[in-house]
Amino acid sequence: MPVDRPDVIPPSRLRRAWDSDFAWSFRHSPVAMVSAFFTALLVLSAVFAPLLATTNPYDPASLNLMNGFTAPGTPNAFTGESFLMGTDDQGRDVFSTILYGMRISLFVGFAAVLLAMLIGVTLGLVAGYRGGWVETLIMRTADVQLTFPAILVAMLIFGIAKGVTPVEYRDQMAIWVLILAIGLSDWVQFARVVRGATLVERKKEYVQAAQLIGRSGFAITFRHILPNVLSPVLVIATISLALAIIAEATLSFLGVGAPPTQPSLGTLIRIGQGFLFSGEWWILFFPAVTLLVLALSVNLLGDWLRDALNPRMR
Repeated sequence: MPVDRPDVIPPSRLRRAWDSDFAWSFRHSPVAMVSAFFTALLVLSAVFAPLLATTNPYDPASLNLMNGFTAPGTPNAFTGESFLMGTDDQGRDVFSTILYGMRISLFVGFAAVLLAMLIGVTLGLVAGYRGGWVETLIMRTADVQLTFPAILVAMLIFGIAKGVTPVEYRDQMAIWVLILAIGLSDWVQFARVVRGATLVERKKEYVQAAQLIGRSGFAITFRHILPNVLSPVLVIATISLALAIIAEATLSFLGVGAPPTQPSLGTLIRIGQGFLFSGEWWILFFPAVTLLVLALSVNLLGDWLRDALNPRMR
């Protein structure tokens, strides 16, 4: 007969989380820890950009054209000021422009992934649960979109959306149009994975029990099946975030992304590329390295997350 041990204190929720397989996998993966560190560092730097930046690089009142083309760590010949990463052609501190540029890139990336996830998960659930002509229509549409490169789809959507936007509102709406373009070009992966997981889940006993007690299809899909297919969605969302940031940088580099008044990392790289062969290498180098580290860290974190959430890898 079991004996109660009042002196034994059950482990706290924090302790159970620390001892879980997920936390153990993170602690024993140097790649995951390093990528998580750089991801957190860059995200927090972007969030607290107004506190970390020396000046607001997009405030014309704070600019001094005499500081233009100042090399990193070298005092300017006219003003005597020095800057950690130098300045661009307009005298803007490159370090400050990177912090503010990351805010645009991360905002577009997170918002685009959220939009793609909302569309893809909803359509995947409907296709997997309903089946029939609804599933055929959704999945054939996804197959057709997969035949085109995502960046071309994004450029097409961006061009159409910008064309129907009044001229006086184009710069104000450019960021939202960019989010719409990337989100609509990236929903297919979510829909395909969720549809496959839903096909498996709808055959299980808890779904059949919900059907027997008269639950509606909407309730079964979103209250019962959805929580059980979120693990692969989280993995895809993490990896898609890196791809969305790269897509935003590509569109901005091509001149069809963020407006000049709100430049992102891609816009800064496009500006720096024009001065690369004239000797001002830092204008391109530092934004490009920041974009590389950000995208690589998020991508490696997503790869680890995929293995950590895979029960076969535990």
